[in-house]
Amino acid sequence: MRIAEIYSSRQGEGLLTGTPSVFVRTSGFNLRCGFCDTPFTSWEPEGSNLSVDGIVEAIGAWPGQHVVITGGEPMLAPEIVELTARIAGEKRHITIETAGTVLRGVACDLMSISPKLANSTPDKGRAGEWAARHERDRLNLPVLRALVAGWEYQLKFVAAQPADLDEVNGLLEQLPAVARDRVWLMPEGTDAETLAQRMTWLEPLSLREGFHPCPRMHITWYGHQRGT
Repeated sequence: MRIAEIYSSRQGEGLLTGTPSVFVRTSGFNLRCGFCDTPFTSWEPEGSNLSVDGIVEAIGAWPGQHVVITGGEPMLAPEIVELTARIAGEKRHITIETAGTVLRGVACDLMSISPKLANSTPDKGRAGEWAARHERDRLNLPVLRALVAGWEYQLKFVAAQPADLDEVNGLLEQLPAVARDRVWLMPEGTDAETLAQRMTWLEPLSLREGFHPCPRMHITWYGHQRGT
């Protein structure tokens, strides 16, 4: 698997916010979000090819129960099936961060799904053919339904403006199995000031709709930098 980084930190989003975890960040993505905050895993993917044995050994360098496999899009790699089976065999809790467009038979305790809204589609001038490709592939309803049905889950949506909530509700109408208290709304942004400003309208809207506001605490704690 191509791995961009492996590090220890605290989870900054969703149900397990604050939980000390080992993060395994894969490189490579089948989408190109305009607001991507990890371009080194998508727009310009980098990293080293590691064996499953090598990844498991690197994870073992840190204590603790929780492992987060993120990206990029970790579900692209066929090896993730073997990797998650190995991690599960060591009695660690596994969270997989995915955009919800690829389905594999992984071992996973929390499927953390971030479907991409229209606000993620990049400008054609920047992205070229990737703009149309991203818009075509950013949602896969059969995969989303299978992920929600097959694993414990949370859904996280990135909102840049209040109108994005209409699209979230429209998508949830097509995913009737999703419980509203399993939905987190996150402000788009990569600095604490922008996130705080957007939380002023996002938090009351989230609570009104029965969702959780998700302020992306890792940026507040550490700033926007790798290894956090």
